[in-house]
Amino acid sequence: MVFASLLRIALPTESGAQASPVARVSITESGRASNHTRSASVTRPLRSTARPGSPSSVALRSWLTAFNSGDSARLGAYARRFEPDVVVTDEIGFREQTGGFDLVGIMRREPRHVEFLVRERKGPMTAFGVIDVSAAAQHRVTGRRFQPLGPNVHAADLHIGAAVRSSTLAAANAMLDTFYVLPDVAQRVTDTLRAREARGAYRRFENGVMFAMQLDDELAALTRDKHLHLMYSVPPLPPDSPANAGATLPMHSPDDARREQLRLNARRCGFDKVDVLSGNVGYVKLDMFADPAFCEVAASVAMTAVAATRALIFDLRDNGGGEPAMVSLVASYLFDRRTHLNDLWTRRTGTTEEFWTRDSVSGVRFGGVKPIVVLTSSRTFSGGEEFVYDLLQLKRVTVIGETTGGGAHPMASHRIGEHFMLTVPFARPVNPVTHTNWEGVGVAPHVTVPADDALRAALQQIGRDR
Repeated sequence: MVFASLLRIALPTESGAQASPVARVSITESGRASNHTRSASVTRPLRSTARPGSPSSVALRSWLTAFNSGDSARLGAYARRFEPDVVVTDEIGFREQTGGFDLVGIMRREPRHVEFLVRERKGPMTAFGVIDVSAAAQHRVTGRRFQPLGPNVHAADLHIGAAVRSSTLAAANAMLDTFYVLPDVAQRVTDTLRAREARGAYRRFENGVMFAMQLDDELAALTRDKHLHLMYSVPPLPPDSPANAGATLPMHSPDDARREQLRLNARRCGFDKVDVLSGNVGYVKLDMFADPAFCEVAASVAMTAVAATRALIFDLRDNGGGEPAMVSLVASYLFDRRTHLNDLWTRRTGTTEEFWTRDSVSGVRFGGVKPIVVLTSSRTFSGGEEFVYDLLQLKRVTVIGETTGGGAHPMASHRIGEHFMLTVPFARPVNPVTHTNWEGVGVAPHVTVPADDALRAALQQIGRDR
């Protein structure tokens, strides 16, 4: 896995807004990666309450040595001692893309927590890192986070003072009070943040990246909403579009539209692979649901290519979401008549938008009778989950793989200061069959297998059903 995928460079959100140009990756105690978009820079005096031989320092030194070696055996030895769940091949891919890291400086060091700045050996890109070590097991790394900062970033760029902390919290609370899809949850969250601020809980954060990480962690703990994030950017963020005041997508300028079309074309509009497999089985690997304004033709070409197959496999194991309108468009090729798929209720306006399959589509339909299998993983998220959930309730698909990520609420991004951005879920899907959605629980498959085995299991099932 390469640097971009490890650090999850931000893609358009379901509302179409860009989250942030950079990101961090957290490796939690369970070994699961938790990605959050951000950006930053650093140069402050070292704050240290630990010796260089402390558990956090030993973990950092051991990881850097193993990582920079590029040697799988040394990385494996590091993993066995410090991070048993780390995937060595991912680390090797990360190392190949960056060329390794040089340690620029330690920003803060405590016995079981260290913050540091590194620079890629292949270029000027700098990154902020954090390592946390378990209090129960001396060498067990419970969290390792990285956030790319941009080229030649200096530590002083990260410094924030009391006024910035206070204004950021006030702006975040105002956005949550106004837009967050669950008003009672928003009230509980903002009450908690205000109480913690009054107790001085945030005074120690003089680093914008760490302040954003702390608030992001608290928002996650308080809401369990995987679409709600607070991010820090080293470059000043542009002002919000006036249209964003209503948590809706601003119109593309002609230049923006051209850039977006080029970007989506480079990604095949999410249709990573379209093929006809042995036995006349269609296969569509769809990694995102792109805006039909840019990708309707791509959808038509892909779906027409598999229309004559006897069975169809949608591979959504790497699908991180996208536009509800594209979900409806692709689903339109899978039914013979107009079908109600989903509703979307927006808190700010109190209105409900209905999503149906289209009466007509360009190209050729697969139709509403032949079998369809959808492959899922724990990475299948947001709009990818909507596609699975909608078709599952209509009994149109068999789902094989893993339970999906559990993020249902579409969100919009709001600038809450020169360097901070808050992504706020503003609406919730309401399925016309279940009258609920998959938020927090994901979509469970009919046949549970590891994601890597899902395609094999699907082909076996299709073969048996022939």
